[in-house]
Amino acid sequence: MSVASLMITIFFSISLPALAATANPACPIDLSYVETIPWDKSRCQNNHSDCCQTLLSLFGIGLAMHLKNTLMFQLPNQVAASACRIELQTRLQTMSLQPSLVPTCFNDSNQFITSASKCAGIVTVQDWEQKLGLPLTTKPANKNSISRKNEHHLKWAFAVGSAIVVIILVLGLVFLYRLWDKKRKRRAAHVSFVKNLKSSLRPNTGASWFQLRELENATNGFSQKNLIGQGGNGVVHKGTLSDGSAVAVKRILDLDSKGDEEFSNEVEIISRIRHRNLLPLRGCCAASDDLKGKQRFLVYDYMPNGSLEDHLFYSSRRDGGNSNTNNNKRWLSWPERKNIILDVAKGLAYLHYGIKPAIYHRDIKATNILLDSEMKAKVADFGLAKQISKEDQSHLTTRVAGTHGYLAPEYALYGQLTEKSDVYSFGIVILEIMSRRKVLEITSPTAVLITDWAWMHIKSGRIEEVFDPSMTMDGGPREIMKRFVLVGILCAHVMVAFRPTIAEALRMLEGDIDIPKLPDRPLPLSHESFRPSLHSNSTSTTNDSFKYQQI
Repeated sequence: MSVASLMITIFFSISLPALAATANPACPIDLSYVETIPWDKSRCQNNHSDCCQTLLSLFGIGLAMHLKNTLMFQLPNQVAASACRIELQTRLQTMSLQPSLVPTCFNDSNQFITSASKCAGIVTVQDWEQKLGLPLTTKPANKNSISRKNEHHLKWAFAVGSAIVVIILVLGLVFLYRLWDKKRKRRAAHVSFVKNLKSSLRPNTGASWFQLRELENATNGFSQKNLIGQGGNGVVHKGTLSDGSAVAVKRILDLDSKGDEEFSNEVEIISRIRHRNLLPLRGCCAASDDLKGKQRFLVYDYMPNGSLEDHLFYSSRRDGGNSNTNNNKRWLSWPERKNIILDVAKGLAYLHYGIKPAIYHRDIKATNILLDSEMKAKVADFGLAKQISKEDQSHLTTRVAGTHGYLAPEYALYGQLTEKSDVYSFGIVILEIMSRRKVLEITSPTAVLITDWAWMHIKSGRIEEVFDPSMTMDGGPREIMKRFVLVGILCAHVMVAFRPTIAEALRMLEGDIDIPKLPDRPLPLSHESFRPSLHSNSTSTTNDSFKYQQI
């Protein structure tokens, strides 16, 4: 073969494929979906009249994809249109459909070709937007805009969410810090309180510092079975210490108001005094934790015969069947009543004159007089006691504290506290012991105070009607009994100037000095003007243990 022949062969081998490609251009639409998407082929199998409409709709899907990709509504030219018709015809043939369906249904070769003379010259999406002013959602730019907007919204949502999380974390940290700081301050206050309290326990007084665990063991976990008393500001449990000694453990309840103050006051005062007619303090305990809060305890020698109030009025008490509250309760004989009155007088005389500065108890009443195994009386509960210096014998206070009915009038009304304030309360106790009548009979429609009731009988010459009938059965000396009643009414006189001192009252009781002529009394406190205030407190005085406090 010559060189010329070889060159001609190479030329045709290169040119013929190019010419073939030019002769058979590719369809700009990917019609592969015709074979993949589900459509009703039965319409084109039996020369169905709807076949052409089905094929036109099927081809319309491809035109929609062409619009999305090129932004052109139709095919660019006749060549592209013919190529798409041939490809569609091929696709149908592979699906066992007649190829002749395409020329039949697509008989207009210009049907899908772009032309400026058709559709008002709208050829592209840009033409549509310029002439109609309506954006098409199929425009790629719109999709990008939506994507950017969504991204912007996500950023804002993330920023807001992050800010909320940060705020919650900050608030949580602030709350935890305040909680920690509150606990720290509470612990520091408790440590300071305990330190000051321990310093008030003077050496060689017999008062000890107890741990909470010791008291829990002694009272069997403050069991209800060991409950022996309950008042307005505390409950008392019987306990047995590790050395076998019996004690009474008083738990202070009212710690949110004046409880801590009364607790510290009692520890400081009673730990420094010793007298056979004053209840000694065995020790105390102060604890604090996050679960139970502040806990305060006073430990005393156990008094097996309870309080004076138990023996005077036990028949009207409702003890709920608790054996610890009604054992050994019985009527008091005349010698026992006499000795109890003298014991209380001696205890008060020691407080007023036996120590310096003097101590005013401020809450002398039947529930605060306890009886030991030999029925010896001991004055107890020094939570409201107040030390008065020699220069301040007539003390004025803005805080009146005590029990309603036992308060001296000048103290209750004007805050004037003197040693004769305790004398008034002592006189009330004498009358209660001698008559076995409560200081104030709330159940009575007249609500008569015991002082007015006793004075009525004394003034009319019927003093023996004041006596408790059970006391006279012993055959005791009536004249001594009368003397005790007269001392009681004198001590409880409403006018402070007519009251004796406790030392004078004790000498009168023992017969060492005569009782002066009893002065007349002013208008009874049970008068109509006084009665509403008595009834307003009736619910609080049923157990004779509520505290009257005026700030």
